[in-house]
Amino acid sequence: MKTRFQEKFMIFGKSIQTILIGLAIWFCLLVGLGQSPTIAAIRELEEAPGQMVYQSRQTLIDQNGHNWQAIAFKRISPDNQTSFDLRLVGFPGVVKIDRTQPLTLTDSLGKTLTATEASSDIFTESALPEPNVGQYDLQPLLPQLQVEIPLKLSLPTIGGEPVSLSVPPSLVEEWQAVGSYKSS
Repeated sequence: MKTRFQEKFMIFGKSIQTILIGLAIWFCLLVGLGQSPTIAAIRELEEAPGQMVYQSRQTLIDQNGHNWQAIAFKRISPDNQTSFDLRLVGFPGVVKIDRTQPLTLTDSLGKTLTATEASSDIFTESALPEPNVGQYDLQPLLPQLQVEIPLKLSLPTIGGEPVSLSVPPSLVEEWQAVGSYKSS
């Protein structure tokens, strides 16, 4: 025969168990267990009156273990002209980007695309561009990027092997989301 204390303890234990199961289910739904990672926050800023920029910032790691900042951004000018660029920034002194060569994007199925260099748009002193920063025009390539297929970026360098950066499908999805933003 169970005592009154044991009965209340069993009821309390079942209540706690029910709450924990509920929290676990809620967490799985929130995180999307088994799903691809969610899209990170896309930044929106007004650069000038009527000129909007939408951007995604992520860190990628090259074949040598160096971190690179990958900034994909869409700029919409007041006259609704758009551009979509990818800026890659490495640590100063680690590598010198060869701006005479395009960025190569290769998907896991072997499809290769090239992005033209657009770094001249970012340096106010064009005679002294930062050697660890490169910018590339992805606008014509964006419709060809498939969100479910990972990419490998090959960034040409001066006097060395190209920098190889792996781009997961979740980041390709984020770039597509940035590219689909429209001015309001």
